[in-house]
Amino acid sequence: MLKSMTGFGRAKYQVEGREYIVEIKSVNYKYSDVSVRLPRNISYLEEFIKKELLKNVSRGKIDVNITFNNCSSLGKNVSVNNEIAEMYIKSLRRLVEDYGVKDDITAVNVSKMPDVLEIKSEDDEEQIKSEISIPLKEAINNFMEMKQKEGNELAKDMQARIKDILNKVEKVSELSTGLIEDYVVKLEARIKEILKSNEVDKQRLEQEVVIYADKCSIAEEVTRLKSHIEQFESLINEKEYITIGKKLDFIIQEMNRETNTIGSKANCLEITNEVINIKTEIENIREQVQNIE
Repeated sequence: MLKSMTGFGRAKYQVEGREYIVEIKSVNYKYSDVSVRLPRNISYLEEFIKKELLKNVSRGKIDVNITFNNCSSLGKNVSVNNEIAEMYIKSLRRLVEDYGVKDDITAVNVSKMPDVLEIKSEDDEEQIKSEISIPLKEAINNFMEMKQKEGNELAKDMQARIKDILNKVEKVSELSTGLIEDYVVKLEARIKEILKSNEVDKQRLEQEVVIYADKCSIAEEVTRLKSHIEQFESLINEKEYITIGKKLDFIIQEMNRETNTIGSKANCLEITNEVINIKTEIENIREQVQNIE
């Protein structure tokens, strides 16, 4: 089974006034790059989130966005800033004494002054970690499901294209079969025409044929190209999840190299046309391979 490097997963979890929203998305990348954005008060969870994600993926540029809303009283304490409160009270009493205004200083009035009351949050880190694991796991599952689905579609497309390439390679092999024989006939006729005689030096003719055959034979290239196609098919038909993107990319490069060699050797218009078609399909597959993890 193939996994695409592009995917998206989202999950939401609420418990006792606390809300967690986890979003994961990824795009193509040669290596593994995980970026986690989360509120400062739970920044200690960044490494934990990365490790959980990397248990499932090995390549791709992955962005994780965490939203945490805490409306519960868990870990929250209200305290009085005594120094600030004392300064306000002294200043208010001075106003009463200096200007004879009504003395209506109360605890409620003082508490409304800026910075008198402070709300301190001391979250239970282990509890928060346990709770966020629930939507994180769900988001990862949704993320992986999308990667798998897209990977399956990529596999179907590449299977069809690789079969088409194999058919074209078989045709190239058939077209190359009679090239040497045709060359012998044409070469002999050409020599006779030049010499204006029916007598041809057979030894010299055989030497020319050997040189031509060695220069233009594509049998080895066709054999290697078929071998690469077989390896490619074997990898994309694997039943287990494996990281094969880099292997497929290497095989595609080798397929392209063998095809180029065939094109440069073949002295036949039909073979040249088939080589162009093969290279077009190889390029299409190469673009798809860039999406494979």
